[in-house]
Amino acid sequence: MRFICELSSSGGQHRNVQPFSDEDASIETMSHCSGYSDPSSFAEDGPEVLDEEGTQEDLEYKLKGFIDLTLDKSAKTRQAALEGIKNILASKMLYEFILERRMTLTDSIERCLKKGKGDEQRAAAALASVLCIQLGPGIESEEVLKTLGPILKKIICDGTASIQARQTCATCFAVCCFIATDDITELYSTLQCLENIFTKSYLKENDTNVVCSTPTTALHISSLLVWTLLLTICPINEVKKKLEVHFHKLPSLLSSDDVNMRIAAGESLALLFELARGIESDFFYEDMESLTQMLRALATDGTKHRAKVDKRKQRSVFRDILRAVEERDFPTETVKFGPERMYIDCWVKKHTYDTFKEVLGSGMQYHLQSNEFLRNVFELGPPVMLDAATLKTMKISRFERHLYNSAAFKARTKARSKCRDKRADVGEFF
Repeated sequence: MRFICELSSSGGQHRNVQPFSDEDASIETMSHCSGYSDPSSFAEDGPEVLDEEGTQEDLEYKLKGFIDLTLDKSAKTRQAALEGIKNILASKMLYEFILERRMTLTDSIERCLKKGKGDEQRAAAALASVLCIQLGPGIESEEVLKTLGPILKKIICDGTASIQARQTCATCFAVCCFIATDDITELYSTLQCLENIFTKSYLKENDTNVVCSTPTTALHISSLLVWTLLLTICPINEVKKKLEVHFHKLPSLLSSDDVNMRIAAGESLALLFELARGIESDFFYEDMESLTQMLRALATDGTKHRAKVDKRKQRSVFRDILRAVEERDFPTETVKFGPERMYIDCWVKKHTYDTFKEVLGSGMQYHLQSNEFLRNVFELGPPVMLDAATLKTMKISRFERHLYNSAAFKARTKARSKCRDKRADVGEFF
């Protein structure tokens, strides 16, 4: 499901820029970059710090500086600038500012994707995702996708490119397509591109061994997850075709020796079952007994050679997946943001939320409050308008937060100490 919000469609100004080279920058250039801000600080501090310490004018000034630095000669400087822009846009809605500069930003992202390597390409793709989230559906984001889509696709399919860059490009390509495309052929083309990646992890017909992880497994996982996201906005006939092809192949990924692949496959299967039952309430899966046995084994996995953390995480997730497949049940989750709360009551909603949270990080809560596109996706209605006095009473200062966290830590430490004392007493008794 997807809802379209009407936004302004006025275009931005395009400016001519000189291409950069990959020569190392001088010390003066690097210090010039650091004069704006350390981009990593935005990721650590999150949207609350920006609200408290940074005015709109301050942020726009920093953004202008970062945009200029995307043309720098140094790859590290360009990467830092891209990350700085991304972190600000993930933490604050600056639609009008971005709208005026979207062509300049798109040009910068395009050059960094084409000329850059590894981390720079990853940073450029991450920024493209947030740019489309800021713009929302409409002609502006369509133009961004039209410009960047072929480049993203080329990097995704390039076996010589960095795995991390290919991962981020796959996520970016799907997220931008989810937001921007109204062309059904473009949607199908994106699905096929992602399919060509993750299906390489499927077991071959005559192979009964476990799916072994490879250097590209992380890319396959990302491609599977965003492919599943795009499936949620496909027409029913296309969904049926994909179900016929993948319903009997996806379970093979449950035998992967990579815990993240097992979880991605399980969650994708739960979502596919939800879609199938939404189309046909009496949907019948002929290998249900075999599948539920596999899911139950993963939900109670005690294999010794697997890490305890992985087993704990896996068991928790697969208990929910098993309930979804066997009983059509979903454990409702509550997401709180500001004075509002959102109930996640199905796999489609959970998967959509998880994808956008991965892109926006700590800025997800802010965007749920303020971003009309995301509010339409999650059926939250228009943004809730709060006056300054109400906002002030809702905020908690850093000092108060520190005191609260310290008190909670002391309470947990005290509880653990009591528990250890009791175990010691029992040991002495016996």
